[in-house]
Amino acid sequence: MSERIVVDPVTRIEGHLRIEADVKDGKIEDAFSSGTAVRGIELIVKERDPRDVWAYVQRICGVCTSTHALASIRASEDALGIKIPKNAHLIRDIMNAAIFIHDHVVHFYHLHALDWVDVISALDANVNETSRIAQSISDWAKSSPGYFKGIQDKVKKLVDSGQLGIFANGYWGHEGYKLPPEVNLLAVAHYLEALDWQKEIVKIQTIFGGKNPHPHYVVGGMATPIDINSDNAIHAERLMHVKQLIDQAYDFVHKVYIPDLLAIGSYYKDWLHGGGLDNYLAYGDFSTTDIYDTNNYRFPRGVILNGDLSKVHDVNLKDPEQVKEFIDHSWYSYETGEGGLHPWEGETNFNYTGPQTPYKQLDTDKEYSWLKSPRWKGEPMETGPLARMMIGYALGREEYVKVIDDTLKKLDVPISALKSALGRTIARGLESLLIVDWMRDDMASLLTNIKNGDQVTFDKTKWEPESWPKQTKGVGWIEAPRGALGHWIVVEDGKTKNYQAVVPSTWNASPKDSKGKIGAYEASLKGTPIIDPEQPLEILRIIHSFDPCLACAVHLTDLESKDSVQIKIT
Repeated sequence: MSERIVVDPVTRIEGHLRIEADVKDGKIEDAFSSGTAVRGIELIVKERDPRDVWAYVQRICGVCTSTHALASIRASEDALGIKIPKNAHLIRDIMNAAIFIHDHVVHFYHLHALDWVDVISALDANVNETSRIAQSISDWAKSSPGYFKGIQDKVKKLVDSGQLGIFANGYWGHEGYKLPPEVNLLAVAHYLEALDWQKEIVKIQTIFGGKNPHPHYVVGGMATPIDINSDNAIHAERLMHVKQLIDQAYDFVHKVYIPDLLAIGSYYKDWLHGGGLDNYLAYGDFSTTDIYDTNNYRFPRGVILNGDLSKVHDVNLKDPEQVKEFIDHSWYSYETGEGGLHPWEGETNFNYTGPQTPYKQLDTDKEYSWLKSPRWKGEPMETGPLARMMIGYALGREEYVKVIDDTLKKLDVPISALKSALGRTIARGLESLLIVDWMRDDMASLLTNIKNGDQVTFDKTKWEPESWPKQTKGVGWIEAPRGALGHWIVVEDGKTKNYQAVVPSTWNASPKDSKGKIGAYEASLKGTPIIDPEQPLEILRIIHSFDPCLACAVHLTDLESKDSVQIKIT
C-alpha cells in the first residue's frame, strides 16, 4: 500500500504550489501538482486599450518583472502590424538578458542550491582547504582563508543564536547531502555574495526602463530617449554604466556561478532523477535582426518529441491545432463544452469544485488545480533552460554543442544525464554562459548604432487607433527564464476583446488531461527514490530544478477579511 506525502506549500518558489506524491516501496509511484490559487488578470484587461494592456499583465509576476510586459507588447504590435526601431529591439533584448542572468543566479544560489548544500555542515569546514578548492576552480578575488573564516563565523553566530534566519527550515543533516564541509562553506559564501551582486544587474532595467521591478515599455519601441549630450535622456555616462554592469555579470557568471555549479554537480553525478517527459518546447528569442526573423534566433524555436534528437518539429503559435489549453482536471469551465481551446478562443471562467480548506488530500480523479493543461498537438511539454539547450543541441547549433559537450566531458557523464533535476540545473547555468556573451554583442551593436547617428527608439507610425484594422489579433512570444511564454490578444474596435497568457509554469506544472497525460512536474517525480518521507528533500530538488513561478499562473485574495490566506508547511 502506498503512503501519500503532501508538501504544501512548496517553498523557495514564487507563488503557491502543492505537491502530493504516493510513495510505495521507497519510490514515488504517482504524483500530483496543484496550483492552489487563482489568476484572473485576463478578465481585468478586457475592453482596455491594447497599448495599455502590457502595464496590467506585467503585474502577473514580480519576479520575472519585464517578461510579461514584453510578451504583451509584442502581442499588441503583432496585432497592429507595428515594427520597432533597431535601437528599441537591442534595448529590449539587453533588458531581457539582464533578467535571465539575474533570475538564473538567484535561482541557483537562493532558491535551489540549498537542496544540494548543507549549510550547517559548513561549520566543520577547514577554511584553508576551502580556500585551496576555491582557487583551484576560479581566479575570483575573494578566496583567502581569512575571507572564508569570516563567513564561517557569521554562520556560527546564526546557529548559536538558535535563529537561522535565511537558512531556516532546511533539512540539514539529511543523508541525501553529499558535499564535504569545505564545499558547503564555499557555496554559502557565494550565496551571500550573490545577494549583493543581484541588486546590481537589475540596474540595467532601471536605466533603460526607468525602474525595477516592472520597468516601462511602449507599443512601438521603447520609452527611452537616447541623447548622448543630454542630462534628461540615456547619455554617454549611463551607457557606459550599462556596459560596466554587463562586464560584471560576465565575470560573476564565469568566475563564481559556473565553477560552483560544476563543483557541486561533480558530487551528484549519480543523482539523475527527475527526467520527466522527454518532450521539449521552445518558442525562440533573442533575434540578431528582429523578433519576426525566426531564422536568426539565438534561442531556437522548435519541439522535440519522445527524446528524439534527430528531429526538431516546427512551432506555429497561430495554428489553432498546435497550442491548446485543456481544463479536464482544472477548476475552470468552458462555455463551448469539452475539449481544448486555442488561446485566441480561450476562456477564463472560474469553477471551483475542490475540497473546502483545510483538507488532507485532493481528489485527483476529479479537478485538482487552478492551472490549466496546455498541450502542443495534444502532447504535454517541458519548457525552460533544459528544453532550449536540448533543442539547440539537436539542431547542431555550434555554441550549444560546444558548451554542452565541454560540460559533459568535465563531469564525465553522457548527454542522457542532462535529462534530470541536476541536468536541468546545469542547463540553466550553460545558457547563462551564452547569454552574457549575447549581452556584450548587443551592447556593442547599440553603441555602434548610436555612434553612427541613430538615436531613434520609438516609431509612432501606427500609434493612433485610426490606423488600426477594425478587427485583428496577434500573439507575442518570448523566452522567459522559466521557459516559453505566450500572450494572445484579440482586438475589436480599438479595444481588447479577449486576452490569454500561457506561461512556462502552466506548461510544466499542469495537471493531467482528459487522456491521462501528465505534466512535466508530475512526470519528473515518478520513480524517484525517497530516503525519508518526513523530509522529502528529493521532491524539493526536482520541483525546484524547474524554478517554479506559480504567481504567473495564480493569484489569491480573501475579499471578506482582506487578508492573504496563510498556509503552514505540513
